[in-house]
Amino acid sequence: MVAIIKREISSFFSTPIAYLVIGLFLILNGLFLWVFQGDFNIFESGFADMNAFFQLTPWILIFLIPAVTMKSFSEEKKSGTLELLLTRPISKSEIVFGKFFGSYILILIAVLPTILYVLTINTLANPTGSIDYGPIVGGYFGLLFLMGVYTSVGVFISSLTDNQIIAFVAAALVCFLLYFGFSGFSEILPFSFIEKLSLKYHFDSIGRGVIDIRDIIYFKSVSLFFIVLTIFKLK
Repeated sequence: MVAIIKREISSFFSTPIAYLVIGLFLILNGLFLWVFQGDFNIFESGFADMNAFFQLTPWILIFLIPAVTMKSFSEEKKSGTLELLLTRPISKSEIVFGKFFGSYILILIAVLPTILYVLTINTLANPTGSIDYGPIVGGYFGLLFLMGVYTSVGVFISSLTDNQIIAFVAAALVCFLLYFGFSGFSEILPFSFIEKLSLKYHFDSIGRGVIDIRDIIYFKSVSLFFIVLTIFKLK
């Protein structure tokens, strides 16, 4: 599996995809949080916190993560290397987890520089250092789990088609429905449990600074569900 992970990461950085993903993620976040006027602008909010970042980032990742995962299996199918990969002495689950972690690590590399935002807000706070770290730590934990779900969805969708554009659009759509769809349906349908099925509900719950085991189980279950589906698809 480690060999698959290394292969995925090296393939990302041997093309412009990795640099585009990291650059776009940081540029879009930077512009919305520090430059553009609006609800996400930290200076206009008047509060020394990272709430705007954790509201904005899930929407950006809905498009960026599918852009990374769309080639996971689609490119292998189109180029005819998937059959060769399946004949190697590694299990189907190792292949899938290798693809998953390879994409996940790339997204993690893109998110890590945003720690500088915390240091900047800490400096801007009045008095300096008076920010509440609980929601920030919770928000980053929630973001890690959310990235896992988005990545597992993208890898699964990529295993269904040899067309990368279809894989990208379909994965972005599924991620959107999982994140916001159930919350939207809960406002229409008179069933309160529907909202609890959404990624947004559990992401916001962890973002309050209290890490609930039920939220962790939810994220892990959804990620594992799509990974298992991918393994069965290969079989």
